[in-house]
Amino acid sequence: MKPLIIGAIALSLSACSAVTIQPQAIAKITSKATYEDSRPFYLWGLVGEQRVDVKQVCLDTPVIQMQSQQTFSDGALSLITLGIYSPHTIKVWCQEQVLGETL
Repeated sequence: MKPLIIGAIALSLSACSAVTIQPQAIAKITSKATYEDSRPFYLWGLVGEQRVDVKQVCLDTPVIQMQSQQTFSDGALSLITLGIYSPHTIKVWCQEQVLGETL
């Protein structure tokens, strides 16, 4: 029984998830995001609605990628609180940010 519990804990700590949205189909951007923030969700991420005003983040430049991600630390917090508090990290990339080039 102990190996099963230890395995479940190890699996949940190593599991990260991400949802990436791009207005145009391009290669996934992995550079540092223009905007990054941790947002609160509850009950394993099922409760809570967060919005990011991308017009305020990117000003006059287009958004090229957005991502909601459960990082390792987000997952650890969710595990410690037994899923009651389950934060996600929100990232936004603006066109001018990516390597200083216009796509």
